[in-house]
Amino acid sequence: MILVFGSINVDVMVPVPRLPLAGETVLGGDYALMPGGKGANQALAARRAGSRVIMAGAVGDDGFAAVALETLRRDGVDLSLVRRVDCPTGCAAIMVGMAGENSIAVAPGANRLAEGGQTLDDVLGPPTILICQMEVPAGETEALIRRARARGARIVLNLAPATAIDPALFADIDLLVVNQGEAASLGEEPGRLGRILRRGLVVTHGAAGAVAYLPDGACLNIPALAIEPVDTTGAGDCFVGVLAAGLDAGLGLRDALWRASAAGGLACLGRGAQSSMPDRAAIDIAAARLPGIISAGPRETR
Repeated sequence: MILVFGSINVDVMVPVPRLPLAGETVLGGDYALMPGGKGANQALAARRAGSRVIMAGAVGDDGFAAVALETLRRDGVDLSLVRRVDCPTGCAAIMVGMAGENSIAVAPGANRLAEGGQTLDDVLGPPTILICQMEVPAGETEALIRRARARGARIVLNLAPATAIDPALFADIDLLVVNQGEAASLGEEPGRLGRILRRGLVVTHGAAGAVAYLPDGACLNIPALAIEPVDTTGAGDCFVGVLAAGLDAGLGLRDALWRASAAGGLACLGRGAQSSMPDRAAIDIAAARLPGIISAGPRETR
């Protein structure tokens, strides 16, 4: 089972011919309201990849809440730990350029009131994988990670957006997933940090794939799917959710990363985050199209 503690948003998507420069106005196409938020995106990705998923977070008592939760509810994500609070539902303004690149500003809203304490202790046992990100209060996330570790859950932290965390927390985390910019913000050499974490550090490199730095000093170089991206919004979230789902299904880290990379590529082929999340069958087909993985050092086992 997977428990996701994180953000739930509505995305206001605006297609533009190119991303504007500072102080510049660029006329775009028609906007669309779509469900989003890093936590919700990762929950949906894990659910579509085949896992049982519980979402914990907060939304407002407003019209955006229905939009934010619609796809999660339809796909069977358990929403019993989502609170209604007296604050607007989180919202992200997303501009998407012709080449699929994006620029995002987030108004956290109700996500600022998300509480890790709402999560029942009986959910945080050894069968559970906890996924967290950094779009909800960092203190709540850190406290929940410590509770989860004490009860034997496995923990995947996506340090996005880049946020300072207590370095002592690294020893409680199984996998830390970051992109290149977030990796640079850590101020640590990736190989060294990979040896501190329980199962390693994963750095995503977009079209260049990903690299996993393992506790034994080995690396796994994971290829990316060869695609022409339409919209990269949510691709990183899809990677994280499918990675956790693979581990939840009993795959070793190498195979779980392979499927995550394939799924992240598929998520770039449609517009919007959640609308582009692939299902398990599509991931199976795409994973078979990836080139062979090149590994360095001892082979990682589950």
